[in-house]
Amino acid sequence: MKRFFFTFCVLQVAFSMTLRADLLNDLLFDKKYSPTYLSQSYIDSLLNSVQTQRYELKYKNRQQQYRYSFWATYYLRDHKRNTDILLCDTLIRDAQMSSDGRYIAYGKGQDLYLYKVDFKTEIAVTQRSRKDVFNGISDWLYEEEFGITRLFAFSPDNQQLAFIRLDETGVPSFAWQTFLSEDDLPSYPQTHSLRYPRSGDKNAKASVYVYDIHDKKLVRMSLPEDDEQYIPRIHWIVTEQGNQLMVQTLNRDQTRMTIYACNPKSSVCRRFYEEQSDRYFMDYSLWDQWQWLDDGRVVIVSEKDGWRRLYLCNSQGAIIRPLSPERMDITGVYGVEPKSGCVYYQAAPVPTERAVYQSVLKTGIATRLTQYAGCSSATFSRDLKQCVLRQESDLLPPTYTLCKVEKNQLKTVRSLENNAVLAAKWKALNLPQKQFIHIPTERGDSLDAWILIPANASATDPRPVVMFQYSGPASQRVINRWSHRIGYVLADMGYVVVNADPRGTDCRGREWRNQTYLNLGQKEAEDHLSVARYMQTLPYVKSDRIAMVGWSYGGYQTIRTMCEQPADQPLICCGIAIAPVTDWRLYDTGYTERYMRRPMVNEDGYKQADLTAMADRLTGRLLLVHGMADDNVHAQNTWLFTEALINAGKQFDMQVYPDDNHNLRKGNHYKHLHNRILSFLKQYLYD
Repeated sequence: MKRFFFTFCVLQVAFSMTLRADLLNDLLFDKKYSPTYLSQSYIDSLLNSVQTQRYELKYKNRQQQYRYSFWATYYLRDHKRNTDILLCDTLIRDAQMSSDGRYIAYGKGQDLYLYKVDFKTEIAVTQRSRKDVFNGISDWLYEEEFGITRLFAFSPDNQQLAFIRLDETGVPSFAWQTFLSEDDLPSYPQTHSLRYPRSGDKNAKASVYVYDIHDKKLVRMSLPEDDEQYIPRIHWIVTEQGNQLMVQTLNRDQTRMTIYACNPKSSVCRRFYEEQSDRYFMDYSLWDQWQWLDDGRVVIVSEKDGWRRLYLCNSQGAIIRPLSPERMDITGVYGVEPKSGCVYYQAAPVPTERAVYQSVLKTGIATRLTQYAGCSSATFSRDLKQCVLRQESDLLPPTYTLCKVEKNQLKTVRSLENNAVLAAKWKALNLPQKQFIHIPTERGDSLDAWILIPANASATDPRPVVMFQYSGPASQRVINRWSHRIGYVLADMGYVVVNADPRGTDCRGREWRNQTYLNLGQKEAEDHLSVARYMQTLPYVKSDRIAMVGWSYGGYQTIRTMCEQPADQPLICCGIAIAPVTDWRLYDTGYTERYMRRPMVNEDGYKQADLTAMADRLTGRLLLVHGMADDNVHAQNTWLFTEALINAGKQFDMQVYPDDNHNLRKGNHYKHLHNRILSFLKQYLYD
């Protein structure tokens, strides 16, 4: 009777998979359940009266380079004469027009160029640079790890152009092959390469220059000499002395962040602000939220008291007072309204939610402006007198509301988009709903998590579990916002689905974020095993059928957890690792050294994090997935780990995707991957 009941359950799940097979396509690959998103250009035009410019910068023939950057044919659309003006007869990068519409700067080859709109002429700001020197445009590392492609900026009066120069001479190259040909005829593999510094390798040397457009003079800023430092950002401000260039630098280990104020004419640079620590990494992106006031003061974001908070500083960079609540992480700053003296920003009142706040500069008093149980964000007009408020949760797709900003409140003017049709369609699917929970650990603390429980799960009909996670440092996956992926498909098929954020993740303060510092992987694995133990205590869970899935850092963490679990009583019976790092000595400097420092400084940390050294401890069935043209996490990570598994006598499954990168979006690959995930889970959790 028990055997018959189990067989019936398997057949029931199989029938469910067939009956709702279209759900995977609808949720992941179709637009059927995608909300209407208001474009940023529409929101900007709604909030700000934009005077129509005669010229508009456009491009075509886009050719992707790395994750964000691309080359293209750029041209000027002349609305007055209804004509198109070609900027350059070759592909160029990151073209940007000055605020007065008179100049356009762009990268061509390795050099930075300036196009004069009035005269339709091109000027070379830098000329005939070496192949390994980049002027004003990012290399692979700066783009991937500092999220920036354009490394130049016009001064407020558009008379000067500042840019960062990267010299990659001596940076090692990484090469890979592609195997498919466009005409379907057999061909030899093609070899590609890029400068890719792995942890401990030599980095690009960064420096800052300012080009005077009128005098055609190029001046290098006199920053302290340091061939190892990063320069992720530059920013112009206006002071009583004129235009000033602010430059952000990070030391090689990213434990010290310094902001310099540079005179663009004399090149003299003075230290404006500095933070450093021996116990933490510095988050370079916090500087993106700084707000510079006309009187020289600045509102900064800092983690100096253990949380990501707002502070008001004077014109010399000294802190006057904190502006945001204690024990709460800031997640974005919208701007400062000078007349009312208020700063508007987004913060996490609890780790899983986001709310919009206002603080008064004079007193530091903070007011929460949104009470929505989910995620609220805002786009403000330039004068900060109105905003478009976006609100969403796991149950409700994004809604957009035009609001008027009044003292201590946002008053609704009108609804712009409520996605009501989609909300009704989603509700009609009658899918399981996420429950946001806290999972206790053996240490006595808890992990933020969400769980999806199939409707018919019970003690008499226990279900297998699929644990999703990413787990990377300062990341966060457990947030109450609209995000419907494969987890809902699996829950509909009868799986219990759970996702937990381990130690090292975001919005729980600096100490929590830095618990994995110098020792990536170990504490996260401990936490995921705690999650598995907790799931085993639930009456509707089949305790010996728990799977773990992760991509990139999540792939690394899947393998690490399966290697760390007790071999005699394994908690994870199978796992899927997509594009995993397997040895941090193979990954890039900017990311790895931020959390691990260099291998010669933290040798033990790298050894303990090396999956190839623990392949013989792998317990459970593993599916390894990798794109063979991955320029981010190189496929070599998977090849080295498979060799270690082979030498250890461990069997495993593998899925490779030819000529595809880290995202696996080429052709039908992404859809194929998700169907492979479904079949693997069915095989090892039900069969």
